[in-house]
Amino acid sequence: MRQRITFFHRHEHGIEPTSLKIKGRSISGPDLIAAREHRVTLSLDELPVELQELLRESHELHIRWSPSLSHDTLGPWNSRLPPGLHVFYTPQNDGVVDTGRLCAMLQTAFGEIDCSTTTESFTKLPNDRFSHSTAFQYFHTLDSLSPLSNYISQHACASDDSKCKSWAKELTKAASFDFSYDTISHVVKTTAVWPEGRQTLSIDSYPDHRTEVGILTPDAPARLESYELGVAGLLTVLGEDTKPSPVLFAFPARHKDADASFSSKFLKPLGLHPTLQLQFPTSKPPIDDAYCSLHAYLTLPRTIFADKYQLDDELFLASKNLTALRYISQPVDLEAPDYAMKLWGSSVLLELQPPKKESNQPWTAEIPLHLRYLSPAQGGYRSISVPWPAVFWACTAEDGTKFPSNPFDRINLGYDGLFGPRTLFWHVDPKPEAGGSLIHKVPVPVLDLDKSAWISMGTAAVVLTGFMFVVWKLLSVYLRTGYSSQTSKKEAEKKKQ
Repeated sequence: MRQRITFFHRHEHGIEPTSLKIKGRSISGPDLIAAREHRVTLSLDELPVELQELLRESHELHIRWSPSLSHDTLGPWNSRLPPGLHVFYTPQNDGVVDTGRLCAMLQTAFGEIDCSTTTESFTKLPNDRFSHSTAFQYFHTLDSLSPLSNYISQHACASDDSKCKSWAKELTKAASFDFSYDTISHVVKTTAVWPEGRQTLSIDSYPDHRTEVGILTPDAPARLESYELGVAGLLTVLGEDTKPSPVLFAFPARHKDADASFSSKFLKPLGLHPTLQLQFPTSKPPIDDAYCSLHAYLTLPRTIFADKYQLDDELFLASKNLTALRYISQPVDLEAPDYAMKLWGSSVLLELQPPKKESNQPWTAEIPLHLRYLSPAQGGYRSISVPWPAVFWACTAEDGTKFPSNPFDRINLGYDGLFGPRTLFWHVDPKPEAGGSLIHKVPVPVLDLDKSAWISMGTAAVVLTGFMFVVWKLLSVYLRTGYSSQTSKKEAEKKKQ
């Protein structure tokens, strides 16, 4: 097992190197005002048995979680995702029958998740555009990592391992969580990031396991490129170093903060065809010396969907300040009710159309969506959860620019596989109103169970009345004419003559 713990702070929150105390395999010091990342790298034999069996059937498995409450980003952790649980998966062999092991594992680790098998519940990702995307995708709105915290504490931590249990407990306050495995590296990497705040600096490492501790801050080394992030600070390898080593380096960063924000809301009245409106205070791109296009990436649960045929009309798109539908997962059934589907939903990538004249004037873009029929409920309404989209500028890097993996790189986010390898993502921060929630709660009218008995009785009465009317008409004809008409009788008599 290897651990890497990184604190990233602003310049004004720095600490003196002399305040750090390193003794054997531990380090301590004053509290920090910083963001914190904790990455743990594990071999397969260090995992629970059921997880080992699942990964041996997998070519790639990437799990990404983002919280439903708004938070600020700092340092190299600028990437954004719609709030919820995102799973990207490629099986070891395409011909292997899906036993539902992955869905069962997700339910064990993350609680009640509507997932049966990858064939039925996952959507298939395109592999004809860029080879670095996985084969399948799944999404589920998940507000808390409490089930995962309990799972790790009970199944991954030894009964006497207080450090592991403490780390598992802290997951409930994390701003993001990643789990990654691929057959090339043959290791599992779990990464949790906590937002900027007061962090306790007291770390003990395990014997015979490498633990690196970094305390970093932004800096600008000489010849820093526009697509790079420069950092400076202190680095310590516990058990090897007796004092922290100063470092100054830069690395390519595909995800950056655009220093802009957006808000999201559903226009009223909602109806069965609601419109999601995105509001922006400015139309200026983050950089001037590159081509940039603004995008919104949506993960829509199966209760709501976008119609790709409606989004194929250029004039209609222009009226909504949209440029084009760049991607929508398939299939998207336009008629099926929610209770007849097993697929998780759909992901959508839309290119937005800011005003041609760049300015600091506010503007809006509108995304038309459609609700599915839901199962009946008491009171005649059901509430569905629709995550805010991730909004970013996709900018092209200069020719010859390469993006080798950096120490904090975050890949397999769903939308990054839809762009070329030289794309820079400048993320626009979501700014919700009071409460800070990044989940829209949408009331949907459904059949009221309190009144459905009257509807059933009324329907039965109408059917019975119609049936009696038809019987009465047939009986009246029979009483007047018998089995055949008078004309038929006369024709029969002529034939006899």
